[in-house]
Amino acid sequence: MARIVKDSKDKLIKDFHSVISDTEELMKSVSNESGGTAQALRTKIEENLKQAREYLEDFEDSVIDRSRTAARATDEYVHENAWQTIGLAIGVGILIGYLISDRD
Repeated sequence: MARIVKDSKDKLIKDFHSVISDTEELMKSVSNESGGTAQALRTKIEENLKQAREYLEDFEDSVIDRSRTAARATDEYVHENAWQTIGLAIGVGILIGYLISDRD
């Protein structure tokens, strides 16, 4: 489940970067045009691009903060419950070993 969420977030960030790049390319092609309409379009594109970059930076910061928080909570839990964690790891290891062993 966590892997699916991470993959989705990574894809969203990649897609967002792609949109920003495409918008920059569009802006370059429009920059050769002249007139009031072209200037208004350039201004609007620049505003949208700035907002998109700010959103992406905020989103990335949020993901990093949440990851750090989860890592800290996990670390604290393991330190506070070391023997329980070791027992659980041993139990899971035995279960996995049993499931993948040859039953001849």
